[in-house]
Amino acid sequence: MRDRLRAERTGRMAEAAGALWLAMKGYRIIDRRVKTPVGEIDIIAMQRKPAPYGTLCLVEVKWRPTVEEAVTAISHQQRSRLTRAAAAFLLRHPQYASSDLRYDALLLAPGAWPRHLRDAWRD
Repeated sequence: MRDRLRAERTGRMAEAAGALWLAMKGYRIIDRRVKTPVGEIDIIAMQRKPAPYGTLCLVEVKWRPTVEEAVTAISHQQRSRLTRAAAAFLLRHPQYASSDLRYDALLLAPGAWPRHLRDAWRD
């Protein structure tokens, strides 16, 4: 039980740090920890573009002892679940339907700068 609570606390801290990192890079944070019937989206952020609509970024945050471990922690099953969660989110929020959609990963590890993988995978 303690390990689970510690993991939950660490995950929340990583998501907060990730949202702050993205905000400092100019992203507008739309929401965090978005729960849908098919899965959770860690961070939803908007990247502004010159066009009338920006890019809606669905960000999976991973905190691991090393960045390399964080990369491998995003499984095919998680990517699939995030894709389904994105569809559920867009059904509830049609105002974002005209935005470009992108799946990003934000990888965090102690003592390392965050690594932001833009367009980490596609549907």
